[in-house]
Amino acid sequence: MSAPAGKIEHSQSRELVLWSCGMGRLRVLESSGAFRFIDLFSGLGGFHVALQELGGQGVFAVEWEPTLNALYRHNFGVEVWSDINRLKTDEDIDQKVPEHHVLTAGFPCQPFSKAGDQLGFQDTVQGNLFFKVHQILKVKRPPRFILENVPNILRHDGGRTKDTMFNMLQDLGYAVKVAHFSPHEFGIPQVRDRAYFVGSLDGLDGFEWPEKHKDPTSISKVLHTSIMSSRPIPDLTLRAIDMWGDFLKRSPSSLKMPSFPIWAMEFGATYPFEFETPSAVWERRRKYGLSGMHVRGSFGFELDGLPIPEQRARIPSHSRRQGDVEFPRWKRTFIRQNREFYRDNAGWINPWMNQWQPWDFPSSFQKMEWNAQGEERDIDNFVLQVRASGVRIKRPTTAPSLIAFTQSQVPILGANLAGGRRYMTPRECANLQSLGDISLPESDLDAYKALGNAVNAKVVKAIAKPLLFAIPGATNTRTTRTVGAAS
Repeated sequence: MSAPAGKIEHSQSRELVLWSCGMGRLRVLESSGAFRFIDLFSGLGGFHVALQELGGQGVFAVEWEPTLNALYRHNFGVEVWSDINRLKTDEDIDQKVPEHHVLTAGFPCQPFSKAGDQLGFQDTVQGNLFFKVHQILKVKRPPRFILENVPNILRHDGGRTKDTMFNMLQDLGYAVKVAHFSPHEFGIPQVRDRAYFVGSLDGLDGFEWPEKHKDPTSISKVLHTSIMSSRPIPDLTLRAIDMWGDFLKRSPSSLKMPSFPIWAMEFGATYPFEFETPSAVWERRRKYGLSGMHVRGSFGFELDGLPIPEQRARIPSHSRRQGDVEFPRWKRTFIRQNREFYRDNAGWINPWMNQWQPWDFPSSFQKMEWNAQGEERDIDNFVLQVRASGVRIKRPTTAPSLIAFTQSQVPILGANLAGGRRYMTPRECANLQSLGDISLPESDLDAYKALGNAVNAKVVKAIAKPLLFAIPGATNTRTTRTVGAAS
């Protein structure tokens, strides 16, 4: 009598018996009673932390970055394969990849992210690595998998990328579901939406996604008040924070702060944007450009009488890209909103501009995103982040979404949160990813980058638990377990 496809059972001899579609019976020696998992594109090991806490045993990992490769071995005692593309053939995979019950993979997200070129599967460096995951699933046939990526992968290429993934996985015999979750929905003070795909060879009828919570969160849960950042905040960044702090203080208490990004370079500007762009004018009037049209550039700077190269320097960077003959609707809307906001508030904005001269700051410091509607306007009460889109000001309920940081994008804690303005430390960011006390890269920059690419272990654990232990027919014990029907 055969067991259901995909089911994992313990025999009396403490050997793990794996049943898998099309493979018959596999005997997997296993002394600890743990289910076995592999961790592809493992990074810092968020999947490993989660599944190990559920009683799993990591038996294989892949990570191409040498520092993280060595660190994974140090943290988890698992030898790490360096380049997944060296597993070229089915025979390579069959020989090199151990038998396992759960495959996990946070395959590269850049080709599917809205922040990238969105080449998807056409990205021959990273976008096609899903196909390598598919090949391993085809050869090794683990009963379960969990995949993670950016939520935009569900919409990428009009939904065709998601459909391709579903079709390929279902053709292997897997039932597949996908949903997206953020750490803040599990009590962790970080908003970081990610898509999670789960698959099972014996169906997902009994599987339920974990419940999302709406309990309040606070960044204080992850802070170490006795630890100070080893890297000082640059003087220019501190001055920009002071500038926007003064902007908030000058704003009338009766004024509702805008929910749209504030683009200070549009204060006083009158160059065309609704039906024509500066680039279109420069193409149409190749000798004079905007000169003689009696319009003004950034911060109301004069353009008349200037040659085109000097005109270009006085137009905001978001409006002077060559070839932009028409702005997208969202950009026209932001420009219009900022000009109207300035028109209605010039009485207190002009003295602010005269004092701080924001045109002397880099473009990213000339913009501000206020994400704390209704709060007291003291900038040191908040979590700050310098991004290309501006100085983002967030409530201390959550940290900004961890990304593969440049040094300038590490979250900054306001003085009232941390006893003085400082960057969040790598250890605090590791807490945001629920990674416990694992060792991190020695370089802060390397640590921040790795943490920005990491998967949140608590979110994975919440998804994996019902996948592994909640499908009907499974037992809910640590010593006798039917993994495959997920309880």
